[in-house]
Amino acid sequence: MSYRNILWNLLGLGFPLIVAAISMPKLLAIIGAERFGFLALAWSLIGYAGALDLGIGRAVTQRISASQSGTGSDVSSILATAIRLTLMTGAVGMALVILAAYLDIHRIINIASVPGSELKSSLLLLAVAIPLQAMSATYRGVNEAYLNFKSISLLRMALGCANFLGPYCISLYTSEMPLLIASLVASRGLALWFYRNSAYRCIILSGRTVCGRYSRIIAKQLLQFGSWFTVTSIVGPLMVQSDRFFVGAMISAAAITVYVIPYEVVTQALVVVGAITSVAFPTISKMLVSSPREANSFFHAWLIRTVVIMTVSMGVLSYLLPDILTLWLRQPVSPESVSAGRILTIGVIFNAVGSMYFALLHAKGHSKLTALLHIVETPLYFFLLLYFIRQYGVIGCAMAWSIRNFFDMLILVWLGNKWGSGSS
Repeated sequence: MSYRNILWNLLGLGFPLIVAAISMPKLLAIIGAERFGFLALAWSLIGYAGALDLGIGRAVTQRISASQSGTGSDVSSILATAIRLTLMTGAVGMALVILAAYLDIHRIINIASVPGSELKSSLLLLAVAIPLQAMSATYRGVNEAYLNFKSISLLRMALGCANFLGPYCISLYTSEMPLLIASLVASRGLALWFYRNSAYRCIILSGRTVCGRYSRIIAKQLLQFGSWFTVTSIVGPLMVQSDRFFVGAMISAAAITVYVIPYEVVTQALVVVGAITSVAFPTISKMLVSSPREANSFFHAWLIRTVVIMTVSMGVLSYLLPDILTLWLRQPVSPESVSAGRILTIGVIFNAVGSMYFALLHAKGHSKLTALLHIVETPLYFFLLLYFIRQYGVIGCAMAWSIRNFFDMLILVWLGNKWGSGSS
């Protein structure tokens, strides 16, 4: 596995965190806890929109990789078909958000200081970002097929800067939510343009054409491959992002900030795991074809490295968390935030182990197993959130998150050992 690609991934995922660490406390101080809490929900919704590519981005990576080895369909037709499918699903997502805006769904969030008209306008703007984000996922799949991690990382860095610096720069002049949200939508539009151009450049440099036609046969192949991954893409982020929605609905928008601040600090450590697994997935996939006997030893070597790295880093972070949060926010943080953050560090270790087995199962083509796991987990996790938030507030939310990751890890390890070993 290329350390250079891991480092590029780490840089692309980590640099935005530095920008966030600098800008978020200032943004919070300017716009206040409630507006910041709603902005956090907007970030979550846009991130969730990437799932609306129905797993086609991952399917595109697989199909184009096969095409490069001479066993797949024409690249241009794959791309043309994938873009049409993603455009349709993105349009459906946009329509649903518009419908939600006109149904005044924002009323489920306890937020008193922001007029309803501002929240409604913000939701309508967010609807525009849905198809942009979904199509970006497909073009990113093309870049990954060509192992173009350098360009992906550079785009992630730019997008990460825009994600946090955009609202901050606007907040210096106004705290109106629609204008803050508009900066997020604009950055998604630019990101799509860059992903598209980079994908086209990869295709052209490989000596192929980008002008293809929609194919029903390829569409069926893409949807079949991505169908179970789609379930994971939809249900997984729903679970990951639902915690703050539960906090907002059951406590308040201000409580989201109490939870999100330590959450964003602690869970960003997962960029290390993300950098490893995003490179490990195509690497293990290829090894299972070219040298399947080495795939398992390769996986376990990186699993051990990942566990050691995350255990040590989470231990240090848990010990220093009060000082880090105080230094970051430039003011003492509530004991509730610190306690929630320390509980989350435990869950992050569980999540790291589970992510490695998740990549192994997908490399073996067992996306159905992870999808079924997430389907079963979701209602149970919602029950945990309801119970623990009602009993323990924000700390209970962190407890539910970590408990869910613990059982998720146990099942993924069992599935990985049962179905992820041996040749494909």
